[in-house]
Amino acid sequence: MAASLRSGNWGDLLPRLLSAMVMIAVGVFTIGKGGLWFQGLAVVVTGLMFWELTRMIDPTKELRAVIFGALAALAQCAAIYGGAGPFLGLFFILAVAAASVASRDKWIVALYGVFVLFAPWGFVYFREEGSVHQLAWVVVVIVVTDILGYFAGRFLGGPKFWPKVSPKKTWSGTLAGWIGAALVGFGYSVYFDVSPVFILFSVLLSFAGQMGDIAESAIKRRAGIKDSSNIIPGHGGLLDRFDAMIAASSVLLILLWAQSSFSA
Repeated sequence: MAASLRSGNWGDLLPRLLSAMVMIAVGVFTIGKGGLWFQGLAVVVTGLMFWELTRMIDPTKELRAVIFGALAALAQCAAIYGGAGPFLGLFFILAVAAASVASRDKWIVALYGVFVLFAPWGFVYFREEGSVHQLAWVVVVIVVTDILGYFAGRFLGGPKFWPKVSPKKTWSGTLAGWIGAALVGFGYSVYFDVSPVFILFSVLLSFAGQMGDIAESAIKRRAGIKDSSNIIPGHGGLLDRFDAMIAASSVLLILLWAQSSFSA
């Protein structure tokens, strides 16, 4: 049994599970504590993800990637502690600056870079302005989508969802993720006695997360690499792990912005 798990499609299962346990523990702790703990995590994650992005596009420019990663962390710190209004513009400036010196795929660096910068700020905003329960709902939706999609895809297989971009993603895994997200939304709406619309929102966030995964896969395929980095055993890089979170946070920010615009 152990030998079979180490071979074939399941060779990465043990390091993947162990890394996931560590990430879950860190996530639960920092989300629960909030404040400086969660804000600090957002700053560190932002810097590492932006480093990965610029490094993927220009792998020979390691120093440049490190500098942009540090600048991304500083920009996130400024936006969190200095106020969103005057400092969120730094995200656009930094993404354009990184794109301007990229040797190729400048539009990818600019567009995806903005999402990479805004998403962690969005999670801090959800935690501080909303509630820990709402943030946990978003995280659980994405985690359940990923877990069910992973195992359903491995066990059931079947037709590929978008083989040219993401060869491993199947329709069975995609649908399993939607079902899992719907169940999370149902449980949330029942437990907290809120509108059943959370079921629909959960599926929407699940789909957004899956599209985020596909978008990052497309970037890696263009770059000719398997993982955004190798800092997380069994998962690759932070972008490999949080690509779905980036998309979900961005979609939720857009929905909140639209809601506030219509209600104003």
